[in-house]
Amino acid sequence: MFIACIAGYTWLYFVLSNERSESKQVQVCLIKQFTNIPCPSCGSTRSIILLTKGNFLQALNMNPMGVIIAFIMLLSPIWIIADLITRKKTFFDFYLKIESYLKRPRYAIPLILLVIINWIWNIAKGL
Repeated sequence: MFIACIAGYTWLYFVLSNERSESKQVQVCLIKQFTNIPCPSCGSTRSIILLTKGNFLQALNMNPMGVIIAFIMLLSPIWIIADLITRKKTFFDFYLKIESYLKRPRYAIPLILLVIINWIWNIAKGL
C-alpha cells in the first residue's frame, strides 16, 4: 500500500508538472484508449487535482472515487509509518479485516453496484 501511494504521488507530480508546461492531457486509461469508453475510475486523477486546489464539489462531480483515493493516499502512509515506529501492525490488521468484509456478498454487491453506477455516470458525462 505504501508503494502504491508513492506511485500515486509520483503520478500526481508528473501530471501537475506536465499541466504547467503543456495543455495536453496525458491519457493512460487503456479502456478509454481502446474502446473510447471511460472506465469507472476515469477522472480520479483530475478529481484529486481539484481537491488539491480546494474545489471539493468539483472533485466530487469529476469522480467521487478520487476523493476516496485521496483520503487513502493521505492516511495510509502516515498509518504505516506510525506502525513502523511503534512496531505494531494495526494497518495490516485493518487491511485484512476490510478485505474479509469485502468478500461478503452483503458488502461486495452494494459496492460493485456503486462502481457500476459511477461508470454509467462517467459515460453519461462524456468523460
